[in-house]
Amino acid sequence: MPASSNHPKASADGLDQSRLTHLVGYAASRAAITMKRVFARNFEPLDLKVVEFSILMLVAANPQVNQKQLGEALDISAPNMAVTLDRLVERGWVERVRSTQDRRAMHIHLTSSGRELVERAEKISVTMEAPALRALSAAERALLIELLMKVATGKAARRG
Repeated sequence: MPASSNHPKASADGLDQSRLTHLVGYAASRAAITMKRVFARNFEPLDLKVVEFSILMLVAANPQVNQKQLGEALDISAPNMAVTLDRLVERGWVERVRSTQDRRAMHIHLTSSGRELVERAEKISVTMEAPALRALSAAERALLIELLMKVATGKAARRG
């Protein structure tokens, strides 16, 4: 596929990428690498990984969430989710609390330390991507998120 103005032929390292730039997966992967670097740079002071941040945000937004729901939402196996939650418990950010409705079920709750961390992390997350996305207008950014969520879920996104 020939390069066009929307698909640069040469990358910053001088390699011809024209045989890849027509692939959504390639473009998404390249963008993901950039966004992971942005995340790491911004969250290094909090010693927080992407998966931990995602879990904390889901727990903050879903008071009755359990380990299984978190694993399904983030596509994390049960054993890996258990290990990650154990790490969050050890760090004092979450706790497992027995359900009052179903004594067999355990809900994941934020601790006071976890709530403080979520507040700090949310403040960082609001602006951290702006420099990397400066080439996009606000409408383009919203559309990009909507389209990526459509691909991720296989469903049409709701317009807000």
